[in-house]
Amino acid sequence: MKKLVLRYHFFVLGCISFIFHSCNTRFRVWVGQGGQQKIYNLQYGEHKRQKMDIFLPKDYAQDSPVVLIVHGGAWTLGKKEHMIQVQKMLFKNKIPSINMNYRLVSKRKKITYKQQLEDIGSVIERFNSLAEKAELLPNNYVLLGESAGGHLALLYGYQHPDQIRKIISLSGPTDFYSPEYLNSFYSKYTSPTFQKVVGAKFDRKNVSEAFKEASPIANITRVPTLLFQGNNDFLVNPHQGLAMDSALTTMNVPHKLVFMKKTGHVPRFFSKRKRDSIIYPNILEWIKK
Repeated sequence: MKKLVLRYHFFVLGCISFIFHSCNTRFRVWVGQGGQQKIYNLQYGEHKRQKMDIFLPKDYAQDSPVVLIVHGGAWTLGKKEHMIQVQKMLFKNKIPSINMNYRLVSKRKKITYKQQLEDIGSVIERFNSLAEKAELLPNNYVLLGESAGGHLALLYGYQHPDQIRKIISLSGPTDFYSPEYLNSFYSKYTSPTFQKVVGAKFDRKNVSEAFKEASPIANITRVPTLLFQGNNDFLVNPHQGLAMDSALTTMNVPHKLVFMKKTGHVPRFFSKRKRDSIIYPNILEWIKK
C-alpha cells in the first residue's frame, strides 16, 4: 500500500509542469483505493486539442505496456471521450492506458495526417518523461486505434518499432494507393477524403507517391499487429483488412485478423455481444501474450 501511495504522489508531482497549461481545460485527478488514479485533460502541447487522459490502475507490473488509444472520426472529427469505454475496460483489467485527442485535419490550417502522427509522438515523449515516476518503462507502448485512429496507429507503429511493441487496429484503413484500391468502387467515394488527409492532389491515373507514404500496407515493419475487420463495413471496405492480413503474412510479421461476419464499421458501438465476446477478449489476449 505504501508503495502504491508513493507511486501516486511521485506521478502527480511529475505532472506539475503540464498541469499549469491545463488549468482552464477541466483538468482533474481522481484517486481510488490502493493508489489507482485517473488524470483527465492533461495538456501535452500548446494546441487546445493536445490533451490526454491517463488511467493508472493498481497492482500493474513495472514491465506492463501502456496502451495508447487513438480515436476515430474520419481524421476531421471525433474526440477521446468516444474511446472511454475501451479505456475503462483496460483499467478494469489492470492495464495502464493513455487516451488522446489530436489535431484534426484541416486544409485551411494545413493540418494533415502527418501532424496527427506528430501528436502521437508528442504524447509518447511526454509520458516517457513521467514513466519512471509511475514505475513504468519508457517506450513500451501498445498503439490501439479505431477507424481513422486505426490508420494512424498502424502507420506510427510501423514507423517507430523502437517505441511500439504491438499495434491494434479496429476497422482501420490500410491502403490509399494500390491498383486494387484505385480500381475499386471504394476509391471513388473515399479518395476526396484521403486527398484532404494526405494533403496532395489525388490523380487516379498518376497517383502521387504521397498516397503510398500514407498507406500502412506500404510501410509494414515487424511490429506484431492485431486487425479487426467487418465483412459488411461500407466505410472501410473489407478488402482493406484482408489485403493487410495478406501483406503481413507474406512478410512473416506476427499478426492476427479477426474477420467478423454480418458486421459493419466499429462494431463495438453497435453490438454488445460482439464487443464483450469477440473484440475485448482479443484485445486483452493480444496485449498480454
